This record gives sequence, C-alpha cells and structure tokens, in this order.
Amino acid sequence: MKYKKWELSQKLEILSESEEFGIVETCRKYGVSTGTFYSWKKKFEHKGEAGLKVNYETKSKELKEAEEENRVLRKLLSDREIELEVQRELLKKKFGTSDPRKI
Repeated sequence: MKYKKWELSQKLEILSESEEFGIVETCRKYGVSTGTFYSWKKKFEHKGEAGLKVNYETKSKELKEAEEENRVLRKLLSDREIELEVQRELLKKKFGTSDPRKI
C-alpha cells in the first residue's frame, strides 16, 4: 500500500474542516484514517503548525563526509588493484612468471 504525503496546508484544512463537519465525515471525505487525524490534532495542539511539518531524518554532515571519503578510498583501492594486475601480466609476458621473487 502506498502512503500519501500530506502538505502542511492540507493538514490544516482537514483539521479546521473537522470542527465544522465532524471528524468522521471529514476523514471520509479526504481518505484519512481517524488515527492519523488524531495524531495530527495532538501534534497541532502541542506544537502548533511546526508540529505538523514533515521532518524527515537527514544524514549528518559528518556521515556524508565519511561516506564521500569511503567512496574515494574504494576508488583508489580499485585503481591500485588494476595497476597491480597489469604489472603481473607484464611480468608474466616478459619472464614467464608473475611472481617477482622467481626472477
């Protein structure tokens, strides 16, 4: 089931309309469950409009920097592995072995 994301203005409209027409009628009209409605109402009474705003968890700056550093280091490591493989192939062609200790 896909969930609908409600805008702040829509939530405020539903809350104000529920006072005029009743909670059940308003919830049916907009397709909102009564549990969701009461959750919005509680948040609105507690914090006002700020309580109804969508607050998605965002990654911290440190986490983003660490992920970027990790990406760069992985790229460097993969580049180094490619270089080593090329060197092994060249040694194998030149001396018949890829082990530099046997030369």
